[in-house]
This record gives sequence, C-alpha cells and structure tokens, in this order.
Amino acid sequence: MDSDWNPSLDSNSSTQFDRDRHVRFLEMMYQLLPSEYQGQEINRLTLAYFVISGLHMLDAADRIDREGAINWVLSLKAQVKNESDLINGQFYGFHGSRSSQFQLDDNAAWIPNGSHLASTYCALAILKTLDYDLTLLDSESILKSMKNLQQPDGCFMPIHTGAERDLRFIFCAAAICSMLENWSGMDKEKAKEYILNCQSYDGGFGLIPGSESHGGGTYCAVASLRLMGFIEPDVLSKGASPCIINVPLLLDWSLQRQAVDGGFQGRANKSTDTCYAFWVGSVLSILGGHKFIDEKALRQFLLTCQSKYGGFSKFPGQLPDLYHTYYGFSAFSLLQEPGLNPICVELGITDGC
Repeated sequence: MDSDWNPSLDSNSSTQFDRDRHVRFLEMMYQLLPSEYQGQEINRLTLAYFVISGLHMLDAADRIDREGAINWVLSLKAQVKNESDLINGQFYGFHGSRSSQFQLDDNAAWIPNGSHLASTYCALAILKTLDYDLTLLDSESILKSMKNLQQPDGCFMPIHTGAERDLRFIFCAAAICSMLENWSGMDKEKAKEYILNCQSYDGGFGLIPGSESHGGGTYCAVASLRLMGFIEPDVLSKGASPCIINVPLLLDWSLQRQAVDGGFQGRANKSTDTCYAFWVGSVLSILGGHKFIDEKALRQFLLTCQSKYGGFSKFPGQLPDLYHTYYGFSAFSLLQEPGLNPICVELGITDGC
C-alpha cells in the first residue's frame, strides 16, 4: 500500500453531504430512467415521487417542469363514469403507470384497470409537493371507493380484490385522508384497533398482528396514529399522560435499532440499511425521542452509503437506487442538514407542502 495514501482523497470517501451531486443524480433520473428500472414500470408514479419530492427536499424544485408533472399525474387518475361505480367495489384512485392503467379483455380490447392505494398516496404527495390545489380533484370518488378497501378488521387492501393487507396500506389511507383533509374514506376507530393489535411484546409493530416487529411497519403504525389524531406529538414530554400505545417499550425497541456502526436496522440481528435511518428515525422524531439518537454516528454511517455518482445505496459500497436515495435525503433532513428543506415525517414529504 502506498504510504502517502490519504483516505480524504479517495473518490469513494465521503466527508460531507454532496447536495450538488445529488441534484444532478435526480435530474438524470428525471430525464431518463436507466434500463435497470424497466421491471418497475408499473411503479413509475412511485419512482416519480422519489425524484420530484427528492428534488424539492434538496431545494431544487426549479429543475421540475411543474405543469408537465402535474398534468402527467392527473392523467393517471381512474375515472368514474357514473355514481353507481362508487359502490361496485373498484377503487378510483391513481394508477401506478400508463401500462397499469388498462388491461386486455377476452376480446383483446383495452379496458380500464383497477387503481392502487400506494400509487394514490404517491400521486397526492407529488401534487401537494408541487403546490397543486387538491380541492380541484374529484376527491369524492377517491374517498368513497377507498372505503371499499377497508376490511372488517380495520386493515386495508391496496386494490379491490386479491391483494395482501397490512399496516402499509392503513398508512396510505391515513395519508390520503390527511392530504385531502377529509376522513370520510376510512373508519378511523377500526383502523386504530388493527394498529394496536400489531404492537408486539417488544414494543415495535409488525406489519400484521402477531408478526415480528419491523422498522417500516412501526413507522406506518405510529405515523398513522399521529395523522388520525390518536397520539400527540412529542408524547415523551407529556410525562405520565396516558397513551394508547406502550411508549416506553416502543422507545426502547426503536433505540436498540441503532447499531454499533451508527446506522439503523429494520429488525433485530439484521444489517443496518440507509432507509431505516428514516423509518425508525421518524418514529423517534414523532415520539420526541430523536434527542437520544447518536446523530454523529448515524451521519457517518449514511455518508458511507453516499455514492460518488450521487444518490444513496442500501449498504456501503453498492450502487445508488431511487428508493434508498430518497430516504437517505429524508434521514439527512431529519438531521437538519443545511440546504435541505425540512420533512413532515408523518407524510413523508417536505414540511409545509
């Protein structure tokens, strides 16, 4: 090894958040997605959410064709032909992409396909980020048909038939209602009971009742309860005030997710991962426990996942991807990185949108 080698000069070594490089990375993704994303075509709206919301978080919203982006998102809205459609079981939210907007029938004719709850969350998040007036939307069709997706146990399916159901889709429903400022699309009490049944013996939340505590599931649970008004912000400062969840156990479980390398893991005995700095970090932020995070160690871990090409990877040394890039930015926003817009942790978009 060269005795004059200096790690600070290594192109793979990062000592600070490289905002300009990240902006260029997202601009590239905004203009043309690499071929590796072909398999994610049905999730194009979600990928656009990562890019557009990411640029806004980087305070680079001027790089976005606002009118073009809004019109594209609006074009993916499922259309209702008449009032009776709203009780036929279909969901009339947003489609994930143009290719998922239609399907072939037995006569090889293209007919409208069902929309998706997660895509609808991403669509509204983009529109809200771009300061579109959401009162101009046909929110009635979204909310009325969304009620069809809620199950008797309070959970939600993402589409009208044959789909998994777990806390992710309760969060999507709660975020949709919050952004539309109308809670008629869900039974909050039923959703709350389902969420409470997902809190495990160790304090975290599994995606379904009885499953292992998981960082993403825990975020969905806590953010949903906060959006629905069932828990207060900064509950730790309320002292002995009653709370519907076991806060001390949850705090303990969340803090144990920060590993010796400074990063956060999603589950016990798993590797640390860029995205959990947001998922678990946001839980601590909502509870008022972010002051217990070793922020210096977390920042150092995240910088090892910062790519020299811009963006963030899942683990150190890997190529960046849009998912981990967005949640890498979100984690740095939680750490109050200069030059980044603050994030609304409950909605996963820039605060004040």
